Amino acid sequence: MKAAPVSIEPASIPKDFGVEEPVVLRSQDGRGVVTLRLNRPHAFNALSEAMFAALQREFDAIAADESVRVVVLAAEGKAFCAGHDLKEMRATPSLDYYQQLFAQCSKMMLSVQHLPVPVIARVHGVATAAGSQLVAMCDLAVASSTAKFAVSGVNLGLFCSAPGVALSRNVLRKAAFEMLVTGEFISAEEAKERGLINRVAEPEHLDAEVERLVVSIVSKPRIAVAMGKELFYRQAELSIAAAYEAAEETMACNMMGEVALEGVQAFIEKRPPRWSQGEPR
Repeated sequence: MKAAPVSIEPASIPKDFGVEEPVVLRSQDGRGVVTLRLNRPHAFNALSEAMFAALQREFDAIAADESVRVVVLAAEGKAFCAGHDLKEMRATPSLDYYQQLFAQCSKMMLSVQHLPVPVIARVHGVATAAGSQLVAMCDLAVASSTAKFAVSGVNLGLFCSAPGVALSRNVLRKAAFEMLVTGEFISAEEAKERGLINRVAEPEHLDAEVERLVVSIVSKPRIAVAMGKELFYRQAELSIAAAYEAAEETMACNMMGEVALEGVQAFIEKRPPRWSQGEPR
């Protein structure tokens, strides 16, 4: 399936630690696929305050835009994301500042899961500390075979506590804790085996592998995916009995919707679904 033409524009142009530049680039094609690109290649896409703010604005806008079907989170330069901007952090050594900064980070990270559409991390190079956290918070992740992952703050005396929240919800506890206390890198294949990412592709095939996921997702009804994503994360925090109750209610409401009724009827009649406007919403 050939992607539609895209338009590219800066997501924001704030002052980023003294350098005025677009810290996030946004593009959207005719299918409703939004690509956000971290754009601080000179700093290995370290997450500055400006980048947090730009990503938050983009996620807030996407949450309100029903034309969006999928978000791909990618990056410019040699690295996916090197975590927090340590130079910026060190320039303001106060408890109030650090509390505000990490609250800003957590809000942005949670916004990824609160979006009604799947978010796919397209990972190349290194993803360290909050960079690995960002990968873990995405719903899906595809990585280049040359990518590497680490939660390496402990090497600097700064335990990656916040990244550990996301990591421990993707990776088994002992594997996650080993990464947190050693700060050692793992390969893309190891990340896949541990559950941090979904797929690994050779660098020249990375975009094609991401596209395969995108094509599959946009062929599904948007409303069903949105309901499913919300329930998926909500039930994970519940007891098993409460999770089943939540799932029962979600499935009942889903089944009463026009999209599911048509999809099930089409299955019974052995024909393709005829969703409104020619494509699932």
